[in-house]
Amino acid sequence: MYFDSFADFIAMGGHAKYVWIAYGLAVLIFVINLISPIFKRKRVIAQQVRQLRREEIHASDS
Repeated sequence: MYFDSFADFIAMGGHAKYVWIAYGLAVLIFVINLISPIFKRKRVIAQQVRQLRREEIHASDS
């Protein structure tokens, strides 16, 4: 697709609202897919640490 000016590119032939919302949603979903596993990993590690501490306390009580 060819645009005569940068303003025409931003306007996307009169469909700018839909095009830029679609790009924004795509970027948002991409970022969420990158960040989500990082937070999930931290939660799983913290859960495992808590579990190990509980097991150590239980083992020392016995």
